[in-house]
Amino acid sequence: MLFWLKEEMASQELTRRLATVTTHVDEIMQQEIRPLLAVDIIEQLHRQFAILSGGRGKDGAPIITFPEFVGFKHISDEDFLNVMTYLTSVPSMEAASIGFVIIIDRRRDKWSSIKASLTRIAVAFPGNLQLIFILRPSRFIQRTITDIGIKYYRDEFKMKVPIVMLNSVSDLQGYIDKSQLTEDLGGTLDYRHSQWINHRTAIENFALILKTTAQMLQTFGARLAMTELPRGVPSTEELLMSHTRQRDKLQDELKLLGKQGATLLSCIQEPATKNPISKLSPNQLENVATMERLLVQLDETEKAFSQFWSKHHLKLNQWLQLQHFEHNFCEVKLALDHLLAEQAEGTAIGDSVMHVEKLLKEHKTLEGKGQEPLEKAQLLAIIGDQLIQSHHYAADSIRPKCVELRHLCDDFINENKKKYDILGKSLELHRQLDKVSQWCEAGIYLLASQAVDKCQSREGVEVALSDIEAFLDTAKEYQLPNPKEFYNQFELILTPDIKARAQKVLQKLSDVQEIFHKRQMSLMKLAARQTRPVQPVAPHPESSPKWVSPKSSQPSALAPLQKTPEEPYAETYLNSLVKEDDKTKFEGKNEEILESSHDGENPEQEQLDSPENLSPWRCLIRDLLETEEAYIKEMKSIIDGYITPMDYVWLKHLIPDVLQNNKDFLFGNIRELYEFHNRTFLKELEKCTENPELLPRCFLQKKEDLQIYFKYHKNLPRAKAIWQECQDCAYFGVCQRQLDHNLPLFKYLRGPSQRLAKYQMLLKGLLDSESPEDLDIDPGDLEGGSAKIGPMRTKDSTFLAELQQALAVMEELIKSCELAVDLAAVTGCPDDIRELGKLLMHGSFSVWTVHKERYKMKDFIRFKPSQRQIYLFERGVVFCKIRMEPSDRGLSPHYSFKKSIKLKTLSIHQLERGSNRKFEIAIRNGLEKYILQAASKEIRDCWFSEISRLLMEQQNNNKDVYEDENNGKQTSPKCCSSRACVSMETFDDCEGAEDMEKESSALGLSGLFQLDNSYETCSAKSVLDTGESIQGEKGDD
Repeated sequence: MLFWLKEEMASQELTRRLATVTTHVDEIMQQEIRPLLAVDIIEQLHRQFAILSGGRGKDGAPIITFPEFVGFKHISDEDFLNVMTYLTSVPSMEAASIGFVIIIDRRRDKWSSIKASLTRIAVAFPGNLQLIFILRPSRFIQRTITDIGIKYYRDEFKMKVPIVMLNSVSDLQGYIDKSQLTEDLGGTLDYRHSQWINHRTAIENFALILKTTAQMLQTFGARLAMTELPRGVPSTEELLMSHTRQRDKLQDELKLLGKQGATLLSCIQEPATKNPISKLSPNQLENVATMERLLVQLDETEKAFSQFWSKHHLKLNQWLQLQHFEHNFCEVKLALDHLLAEQAEGTAIGDSVMHVEKLLKEHKTLEGKGQEPLEKAQLLAIIGDQLIQSHHYAADSIRPKCVELRHLCDDFINENKKKYDILGKSLELHRQLDKVSQWCEAGIYLLASQAVDKCQSREGVEVALSDIEAFLDTAKEYQLPNPKEFYNQFELILTPDIKARAQKVLQKLSDVQEIFHKRQMSLMKLAARQTRPVQPVAPHPESSPKWVSPKSSQPSALAPLQKTPEEPYAETYLNSLVKEDDKTKFEGKNEEILESSHDGENPEQEQLDSPENLSPWRCLIRDLLETEEAYIKEMKSIIDGYITPMDYVWLKHLIPDVLQNNKDFLFGNIRELYEFHNRTFLKELEKCTENPELLPRCFLQKKEDLQIYFKYHKNLPRAKAIWQECQDCAYFGVCQRQLDHNLPLFKYLRGPSQRLAKYQMLLKGLLDSESPEDLDIDPGDLEGGSAKIGPMRTKDSTFLAELQQALAVMEELIKSCELAVDLAAVTGCPDDIRELGKLLMHGSFSVWTVHKERYKMKDFIRFKPSQRQIYLFERGVVFCKIRMEPSDRGLSPHYSFKKSIKLKTLSIHQLERGSNRKFEIAIRNGLEKYILQAASKEIRDCWFSEISRLLMEQQNNNKDVYEDENNGKQTSPKCCSSRACVSMETFDDCEGAEDMEKESSALGLSGLFQLDNSYETCSAKSVLDTGESIQGEKGDD
């Protein structure tokens, strides 16, 4: 309410200040005295029968001159009165109060004209008169008549001021200074009547516009203050924009008016500006003072309106902020209410470990679901606090909403914590009960397994007591609860059902403990008696489960009851019965068996694990794991052997400054690669040893993580430049000798490129081994072993699709890495080039640039084409200039970025005549088009079809244009890659394809993704060393 009161007060203040401006303008222009404007009597003023030259008498009285005017007697009384009224109102009120001096020049006229002038002045002059000077007619007769007429008619004129009759201008100069008289009166005052009229008209027009503008702003402010604010964010935004547009328009008008006033003021001051010696006339000085006072009023108008608008704009902005806040508050509160309702429904605490774990998982899901609403609520509360701190008018409404939001968040978080605590205790309770149940079951099985006939001897009793004591000792490991402490610990969560189960389990524990105590007492009594035992009937060994002594196999005693083989129990049973010599024989036999197994006399397992008996799949996976471990080892050696020693003080003198300053660029993100492979990827690959069908998923699931290779290869050209500059420094030699490396450092820095090529080769090998001959029979089955069969005996469509997708991911990664290397060599390449999408193909073309207005087929034949390297992306085409520069391998191409064109602006056309290797692309609605000539017709066809396909897919708004990952199919053209524009499989006779391949190989580091046999991370044994013939591998290499 206070805010609206302030808004109303602001509107009233604006009205008051603008009304004051209007009043001051009227005062400046003396509109209260003279309602006339120069434009209203412009014709009479131009007749110039009376002028206000700006001259002043000795006491500062304004001078009005009546120059010689033939038709003075024909001037109407109204016109005379209007002109006199206007002229007497122009001087300031201070000057006008002194009185006016009138000079009547009638040197060439008659007494009748002098008489008419005096009569009209006496009747119609509106101001105070001080003195009247009359220049007599120069002719003798008229002068005599004038002297006589003045004597006889002086009383008739009713003049209360003296009338001075002068014979010449020299006499006049005795009364008035020469500088205050115009040139026609023998003075030096520069007066131009037309200029005076123009200045007065402009000043009055400016004052009128200023007054009108102030009144318009006054009306606008009142209308804004009375505007009813709408409900809803869109309506408020629209109102704010509407008011802002109107305010901007008025602000522009005020600025324009200010420029006009400044221009008018400079025009009035122009004489003094151009000639510093000259001074402004009194008229001009008065006009300057008038304009300065009007400009002050304009400035006051701008300030008043600006202050009002600031308050009004603040009101609208705060209203909009409040609308946003309340809208978001409703949304967030609704979401939190739903979460709290869903949270309140989950009252169950579980009746088993599995059930509690399920509830915890559901609760965690609910917590994750509530994370976003909680963050929004907390952020909205912070926004509300900021609004309150900024003195928002609705702070009293915002503050309780912020409190409510925080209260809801705290309720959800506290309830979550409480629920976690309850479920955690419930989980602990059920685990303890399960442990007690397991311990009781194991105890029952132990007691049941003790044969009564064995307890008839002292040795049997001691063994039974020993087993019982050993089992009772396990109670400490199980941390069996005390019933009283148990109930105190879990009292808060004991529902009737859980309490009944707990009582049952604890009662069972008590019973079992009592049974053990009684069994111990009985056995002790038997041992004390040492009497001949009665031979009772023992239970059948097969019907009674045998217990393995806790001393030798404790976990088996604690595990749940399962069906177990009879051999271990039989062996234990025999060991407890046979005599010492029998035990010796039995152990000797066991030792022979162990020795034979250690001496390699069991060749079956070795035969199964030999490389000759492994399937091609297992050979490939084993090779993958071996090379992966070697790859990780090599990266670690680079980190430990090259990067870490750079920080050693005693090696600083061996490191040049350029290497020390650029070490991060030399090694790139190799640490990131090492951490990823060592901690994540190797473990995923190891899971594929027994489940080869998981291998493709490793590459698919880690697709995003593998993008770190793009970052590595983007830095690789710079790393090579640093290496070439510093490769001869002593530091590298020391590190290489310390590591016992045969190859220089940069060979190992190419390892990630080699690794990607290795992945690609192995995935191709897996695809090639997908044949019934490879997967139909596993050698393990032939030998009777237990080795697993390959991932499938016949081709499985799902697995094959995943394998193809994995290979496509790896090929796409290699392409993107090649793109990183290639574009790193392009100078001037903009950072946003990746917005064009994937690189599909690139190659060298001869390019003609033709203006559409003067295009003819013969035009581009006459001038030499430009050689350009062209890159085709998903959403654009990039042109690069080719230049050959010397390098350590001779001349090599370097590229500089020229231009990029988005596909959506392109059109493509076949040329009707000319070479069949050319086609045309043009920018729609542009002035240029480009003629491209490829190395061969096949390359031209390939590029033309690919660009046409992209344009068609863009028209169909199909964004997924290259891969359908769900179907596992690669839709990008097989005829082009980032290293060769035309596939040799599709075009066997591709003219120029070899040239294109040679040319493109120079784009980055030569042979970067070709496997290098000299690289140390390659496996010592390749897949072919296993003796298996992997179909298709030779072709891929």
